[in-house]
Amino acid sequence: MIVWLNGAFGVGKSTLATGLRKALDGAVIADPEGVGSLLQEALDGHKRHTGDYQDHPPWRHLTLAFITNLANYTGGPVIVPMTVLDPRHATDLFTPLRRRGPGFHHLVLHAGPDALRQRIADSDDFPGEAVRAFRQRRAADYQAAADSWMHAQGHVINTSALTAGQTLQAALAHLHTTDPTAQKDPHP
Repeated sequence: MIVWLNGAFGVGKSTLATGLRKALDGAVIADPEGVGSLLQEALDGHKRHTGDYQDHPPWRHLTLAFITNLANYTGGPVIVPMTVLDPRHATDLFTPLRRRGPGFHHLVLHAGPDALRQRIADSDDFPGEAVRAFRQRRAADYQAAADSWMHAQGHVINTSALTAGQTLQAALAHLHTTDPTAQKDPHP
């Protein structure tokens, strides 16, 4: 099983990933941010370097290889906490994962604007005003993606009024009661 956790920056994807790793036997967390860091370092000073590593096709290819090989190697669930806002990038990633067979889940963690703003302000996972400011700036980008494609293409868990434990229970309930072969088409 591969569980992609999507949603706004600061909504609680990493917290949920940690909870799922503890709750699901043999689960591992595969954070594609490390792949992005390697790619950004390799392209430093190159004319193809961009500010967002997700815009590089090699990031999507390497991320797919990382996730699928990790799933094959461990045999357990792979939890992927990564915001993907661009529908083209989502198609590049999610289509091959769905074609891999049953067991791909795209969970979208949602929090209303006020709840998200408060969660970002209270966050201490990544201390620092620069990170908080980045998360606040990207909240509108998330909402645009949510409205245009993301909520229609994933299973939405509205975390606005949920604790981390309740969010974990909602995710586990979905993972244990859904037929992964009936997942929605990833084409936005």
